[in-house]
Amino acid sequence: MLNKKRGFRIQARPIIYLVIVLLEIIFFIFSIKTFTETRFWINGFSKLISLFTIMHIINMRGDQSYKIMWIIFILIVPVFGVLAYLVFGGGRMFPHLKKRMCAANKKHLSRFNQSQNIKDALKYNDLMHFRQAEYLQNESMCPVYCNTESKFFGTGEEFLKELLLQLKKAEKFIYIEFYILAEGKMWEQIYEILKQKAKNNVEVKLIFDDFGSIKRQGKNFVNNLKNDGIEVSIFNPIKPSIDIFMNNRDHRKIVVIDGCVAFTGGVNIGDEYINKLERFGHWLDCGIMLKGMAVNTMTALFCSMWEFITGKELTPPVLNNYNSKLCNGFYIPYYDDPLNTTNQAHGIYMQIINYAQKYIYITTPYLILDNELKNALCLAAKSGIDVKIITPSRPDKWYVHPVTQYYYSELLENGVKIYEYTPGFIHSKIFVSDDTIATVGTINMDYRSLFLHFECGVWMSSANTVNDVKDFFDNTTLVSEEILFENWKKRPVFLKIKQYLLHLFAPLM
Repeated sequence: MLNKKRGFRIQARPIIYLVIVLLEIIFFIFSIKTFTETRFWINGFSKLISLFTIMHIINMRGDQSYKIMWIIFILIVPVFGVLAYLVFGGGRMFPHLKKRMCAANKKHLSRFNQSQNIKDALKYNDLMHFRQAEYLQNESMCPVYCNTESKFFGTGEEFLKELLLQLKKAEKFIYIEFYILAEGKMWEQIYEILKQKAKNNVEVKLIFDDFGSIKRQGKNFVNNLKNDGIEVSIFNPIKPSIDIFMNNRDHRKIVVIDGCVAFTGGVNIGDEYINKLERFGHWLDCGIMLKGMAVNTMTALFCSMWEFITGKELTPPVLNNYNSKLCNGFYIPYYDDPLNTTNQAHGIYMQIINYAQKYIYITTPYLILDNELKNALCLAAKSGIDVKIITPSRPDKWYVHPVTQYYYSELLENGVKIYEYTPGFIHSKIFVSDDTIATVGTINMDYRSLFLHFECGVWMSSANTVNDVKDFFDNTTLVSEEILFENWKKRPVFLKIKQYLLHLFAPLM
């Protein structure tokens, strides 16, 4: 009985908020409709607003297909279309929030100077990789590091095992930032360590996204954390009102321990990520651990987000030196956010595709491509590059997977090989190319990740871990079904129609 009450309490808040927002939208549309039927000038005003919105969309920077979809949507349903665009399509933060976040990023990332010797070494090692590093540094102020070792995890279970081990070693501070923080078996193991560390005067700070976690925590979750000495900040709390900023979420996954160990990847804190809770078959995810100098950037990313949310300064000590026989390669922890129109993650994905000489292998739970990414993948495949993409067989969202599948036809026709992970849902987000370059992180290949959310990843060049990422991909293809073009063309008509119609809403996904 207690569990049922607790479950109801967890679900109640999002349901109530959703109902309130829907009522606001219905009231807004009804009011406009009523006025437009009786007042000529209001009818003209609503059309004028739609016209200005369309003109803004046409003149803004960005993918043409993305803009066309919004224009069609606004023309079909002018009032609701404009409202939907303002809430879901603008993708940019309010000026005062943008200013605050930019200041926090600049403050914390500028603490780390780029070593010219490391840049020169990378340029000598591989000119193409040097250009990718230059791009990331120019767009996000993230330096390239050596003196770093890394370890790749091909499952959430492996990720958790190492995370628990490293958390137990913490002596100074633990910083944790996740999109989803769900109560359950995974969290219980982490929580026990955090409580003990807080009692031993280790600084423990925690950030989670309210939207990602809203249905996954009990009523006293935050209060219990604070009572145990853990500092908590909630990113962008959900409000029962229409708010443009509500569309921007903190999708990062970051753990930093004592400034010398860091984790990131696709794994959230939730039992499905370690297959203790089955939702969509077997859940396959991945992550990466860094030790050494590159952790400085991961620390800075957490600190900037903490200061953005709380307004409180956070300046832990900088790691100035790290020597290990296991260090190899070059690393750039990087971020992406809705603060600008450059979209670093999109840019580095494009560069990896364009610079590939032999192969490009990708795993992503969502494959909702803009024209640039789609054309780059097709061009690479037609140029003789081995392009392979793995997506889920069992999706987590019924309305998103048909949109992913919408892109199969053109990709397959141009030589891209597509696989679906048959045991269940693959949530990992990786790029690996030519045995020398890879990126592991939180960034999906969809509009929301690439243009609307706060994200992060780790770019690697000539690191041993790149081979581990490739092995992960190769092993995953063995349990995945290849989608053959001749068979795909014969799929049911109903499925084709479903994919076609849902694709119109791709900008919302």
